[in-house]
Amino acid sequence: MPITSFHPPHRTLMGPGPSDVHPRILEALGRPTIGHLDPLFVGMMDECKALLKYAFQTENALTLPVSAPGSAGMEACFVNLLERGDKAIVCVNGVFGTRMIENVVRCGAEAIRVDTDWGKPVDVAAVEAALKANPDAKVLAFVHAETSTGAVSDAEKLCQLAQQYDCLSIVDTVTSLGGVPLYVDKWGVDAVYSGTQKCLSCTPGISPVSFSDKAIAVIKSRKQPVQSWFLDMNLILGYWGEGGKRAYHHTAPINALYGLHESLVMLQEEGLEHAWARHRTMHNALAAGLNALGIEFVVDAEYRLPQLNSVWIPEGVDDAKVRAQLLEEFSLEIGAGLGDFAGKVWRIGLMGFSARAENVRLLISALAKAMQDQGYQCDVEAALAAAEALL
Repeated sequence: MPITSFHPPHRTLMGPGPSDVHPRILEALGRPTIGHLDPLFVGMMDECKALLKYAFQTENALTLPVSAPGSAGMEACFVNLLERGDKAIVCVNGVFGTRMIENVVRCGAEAIRVDTDWGKPVDVAAVEAALKANPDAKVLAFVHAETSTGAVSDAEKLCQLAQQYDCLSIVDTVTSLGGVPLYVDKWGVDAVYSGTQKCLSCTPGISPVSFSDKAIAVIKSRKQPVQSWFLDMNLILGYWGEGGKRAYHHTAPINALYGLHESLVMLQEEGLEHAWARHRTMHNALAAGLNALGIEFVVDAEYRLPQLNSVWIPEGVDDAKVRAQLLEEFSLEIGAGLGDFAGKVWRIGLMGFSARAENVRLLISALAKAMQDQGYQCDVEAALAAAEALL
């Protein structure tokens, strides 16, 4: 039997990513493909850089979208700033901090691990102690918004510590960009990476990054070549540099960049502060509804990400069966727990275009139905009323 075209169903994506892609972005993806060195495309590249500077709240000249997913943005930061024999302090309060350690090790550098309990923000005092104990550390790396737990860390204080102890800061903002306050210049972040599939409501496959002047100086004065040819910022600058003639480096994902451009235009139209407020409002409504269902959050309210809601699975409720029923009966996706939280928590995303009132209502009613079908007692009408009071 011949294989025919693939036509996916319409899903409501409320997991840890990807999020729902806005119809305007889907339309942008289908626009005519032009050459990656076409003068019009080069002009759009410049606009993408300007829009990313707004999203990151930075004036960094080296701000661009890496032609690969957020994991490549992470690798780009580490391989450009670390050399063999360097030392990096890495904060781990979830899965994605451990991935940072993998990058440090593969660069031939030494990783000094600072652990914090999962579901908690990075322990600032423990980080300072590690910096004092390792005065030769070159980098301090941490996750701003830990997608595996739903906890947000104090990036401003951590970056201040990095400056105080003469370290470069590398910050993972994959889940935070566009969803919670992020000020790259104000906080003094040296290298930052993100993804397009979370609060930007775009398709996966591109990683916005930004490097400070201090970071650029380190990259340009390396003793050893960057171990990744594709991610070497010295080479990429020839293609993504400011104005003028562009040197061929790779064939950019042209249509995917159309989508990113449209998503950033939409973010500019909404305004960063309004986007942050929308995510907070939807979270507050969802939290009220889930609490009314008897569901408790993993993270204390003070450190809780509005766009990634990590909740404990009620006793007696089967994790996999609930998620399967949500997908089959409601075409609704939520995420499972990772690592230490596997089988213990659900991760519910309210990111970008997914952070809408109708999605909050759908999630509460569908989740209540799936749990009730397993004998769990809850009042869905009371839960919906609690959410509605905040919408």
